[in-house]
Amino acid sequence: MRIIDCHCHYGPGDGLVGPWDTRADLNKFMRWSKEAGIHQTNLFAAFHSDYARANAIVASLVNKYPDQFSGFAFIHADRDAGRVFEMVKKAVQVFHFCGIKVHRHDARISREICETARAFRIPVLYDPTGEVSTVELVATEYPDVNFIIPHLGSFADDWKAQLNLIPMLERHPNVFTDTSGIRRFDLLEMAVQRAGAHKVLFGSDGPWLHPGVELEKVYALHLPPEEEALVLSGNFLRLTSNVRQDPLKTNTLPIAPLLAKRNTQDPWLQDGVVV
Repeated sequence: MRIIDCHCHYGPGDGLVGPWDTRADLNKFMRWSKEAGIHQTNLFAAFHSDYARANAIVASLVNKYPDQFSGFAFIHADRDAGRVFEMVKKAVQVFHFCGIKVHRHDARISREICETARAFRIPVLYDPTGEVSTVELVATEYPDVNFIIPHLGSFADDWKAQLNLIPMLERHPNVFTDTSGIRRFDLLEMAVQRAGAHKVLFGSDGPWLHPGVELEKVYALHLPPEEEALVLSGNFLRLTSNVRQDPLKTNTLPIAPLLAKRNTQDPWLQDGVVV
């Protein structure tokens, strides 16, 4: 059975806060992956102040070993505003990437990113860091864009956020999750039982988590062979199989985030508003 890890970082960061923005080294990780029987790894950059540069570093490895790696373009919704389309165009046409990665730690996902994903027909792996209400917005506003929400919505093990994401997996055909970093196994099991194996992708969040350990969680679900195959590779291949090299026309001007910083609170709950 083919196994694809949909979630792994690679390359140097240019910060020094923690491993996530310092360096994502694959030396030990690839040995672990081989021992675990993983055939392919999907890569995106570590946190970086210049994702155009970081994506190019990821591309150098993806293009050198195309049978072993695929890639997603990391995008900063605020800092890259106005150039998202061109960054993704290069990522798809030159780097041969097949998706977009966005992280709430940088900024909330934007319309510009969603419009670009629609134009190239590629999925967006968006980590909302527990702010799963945004998922309801993007899934509804962009029903023709597929969103992979890693960690069931929270790497920080936020039980409420993870529990709240499961109904969205059930309700929205374009919302998916990955298995990386989910420590509450009962919630992973619940997600598969309620939303279906076709909504879950295997991921490790390497190189800092051991891919073999993360893979064992999938085996522990004791899924039928055809459903296990979906989680281990089939879902990823389906979501990334229709990339458009010739993109649809889209608005390439800067587009405000769906939840811009100035509008993070419900205006009807602010002082001075009379209902």
